[in-house]
This record gives sequence, C-alpha cells and structure tokens, in this order.
Amino acid sequence: MTKKALDITPNLEPLFGTRDENLRLMEDMLHVRIDLQSDAVVVEGAPQNIVRVERIFADYEAMCKAGQCPQGAELHSMLRLVVADPAVSLRSLTESGKQRAAGGIKRMVQPRSINQRRYVESIEQNDMAFGIGPAGTGKTYLAVAMAASALLAKKVSRIILVRPAVEAGEKLGFLPGSLQEKVDPYLRPLYDALYDLLEPERVDRMLEKNIIEVAPLAFMRGRTLNDAFVIMDEAQNTTSEQMKMFLTRLGNNSKAVITGDITQIDLPNPRKSGLVEAMSILEGVDGIAFTHFESGDVVRHQLVQRIIQAYDNFGRQQPELPLRMPEGDGSSASKPQ
Repeated sequence: MTKKALDITPNLEPLFGTRDENLRLMEDMLHVRIDLQSDAVVVEGAPQNIVRVERIFADYEAMCKAGQCPQGAELHSMLRLVVADPAVSLRSLTESGKQRAAGGIKRMVQPRSINQRRYVESIEQNDMAFGIGPAGTGKTYLAVAMAASALLAKKVSRIILVRPAVEAGEKLGFLPGSLQEKVDPYLRPLYDALYDLLEPERVDRMLEKNIIEVAPLAFMRGRTLNDAFVIMDEAQNTTSEQMKMFLTRLGNNSKAVITGDITQIDLPNPRKSGLVEAMSILEGVDGIAFTHFESGDVVRHQLVQRIIQAYDNFGRQQPELPLRMPEGDGSSASKPQ
C-alpha cells in the first residue's frame, strides 16, 4: 500500500460530486482510500489503482481547461464506466461523445453503463444490432441518437423508425381519427427521442420530406430499405413472420437496430414472439450483435431500477404455471417468460 498527494485546483472541485459521491465511487470500485484535505487529495492503495485515480484527475483537469467540464449525473455515469474498465478514460468517452454529437445534435450522447457502451459500439461496428432488456435502459433513445448522428454525418440518407402496432387494451379500429392518427400513440416514444435530440423545426422538416419516416411495421412489407438507418422498437410484440419480414428488408448501405423487452410481451401467445425466436436463431451470425441490458442499466428515476429488480425477484419466487386454454380461443398460452 502506498500514498500519493494530488493537488486540488478550482477546476477539480466538481469532480468530487455531491457530498463527495464521486470520490466514494472511486474508493469502492478501485479499492483505494481518498482523504480530502484543504490543499490536496491524498490517495492510499495499490500503486496501479492510485495511477488510475491520478489519470481521472488529470483528464478532468485537461477537459475543463478545454471547455468540456461534465458535472452531476453525466459525470457520475462517465466515472462508473471509467472505474469499471481500465481501457476507458474520461477523455476517450468525451471524444467519442463529441463525434456522435457532431452536425447539430442538441446534446452529447454518452453511454451511462458498461452495457450501454457495448450497445453503442455494437451499433457502430455491425450492420444489425439487437438491444434487449427492461424499460428505461436507453435502448430506443441511444438507437435514435446513433441514427440521427449517422444521418447528419451523411453516412445514410434517411432514418426509418418502426413499431408493431399491437393493441394493449383498445382496438385500433375504435380509436378516433385517420390511420396515421390511430398509430401515432404507438410511435410517440420515437418522436419524443427525435425532438429531444434535434431542433423541433428540423425534425418537422425532415418528417415532411420523408428523410425521417415513422411508420407501423405493417408498412414495411414488400419494401427494400437502401441507404437507411432502420430502427424497430418494441420488437417483442412481433410474430415470427413479422420479424423475418422486417429483417429481410435491409438493403445496400443500411443499418438496422432492433430493440425490445421480452418481459413485456403483449401478444396473445408470448411464446410466439419473433424477438424471442430471433435471439435463438441469429445468435452467432456474423454481422449481427446482441446486447442484453439489466436492471442496473436503468437510467430513469432510481425508483424504476428498484421496481424492475423487485419484479425480477418476485418472478423467480413464483412456481411455473401449467399451460391452459384461454376461453374462446383454440390456441395455447403461457405466462410471459
């Protein structure tokens, strides 16, 4: 065990976090002891871990001098990635975030967990990527952000956002309005992500010119999607046939991202989910990557993470129920896995 004193400068104070939460994070994850003194920070621990703390301090100082000084939740999320992976640094995270934010995106899109970073990298490195996991883990938002970045960098000429319009309590035919007005509620999360990332006027112009197309899955049949970044959200609600149809729409110079949560299947028979089947069929296929998210990747309110964990724990304690025949239907159904 060794000790080293690191100088404190005005730029470094935000690095400590609220009630020194970032220093506590470094202590817990890097197995060091950090003593905050009036003019220095004394770090005690294994030499290699002290070096990592020193690099974090040096990177943050350099970033602030360059005008890039993350704080609050954004900084805390970045530090969680840095302390979890020795190959990652604050500078490398910031540089990659800048590249994705180039061209008019309102905010720097920064992964907030190891799985989110793997997900973003899998989208960059593969023509087809799956993001599978619970609500609030950033599957859809990050995919839309990557699509917007690719469009503004002229890597693709259009974005196509797709959702299966599976009713969750109401039939589409009984909803008021035109066909587009009927399906819009199912596509609203995709619109929300677009307006959060780009200026509203710019999004509206792109929608009018069909540079950005938001459509229900049924509209994809028979099409070949060239030079496009295609995202299918809520893919757990596709049938096997719909999933195969969508996956085979991919054309030249195109990229596809498929997101879904297999614990929230709204199909009459959850075992017939096209996403669940695709996970088995396509695992290991060259050019296709799967990222699986967990409750620890939730980036919404902290309570959401605890709710998901509680449901997971409850589900593991329940005995398997036997298959039963639902009334008025000849098909079998089981409880969602």
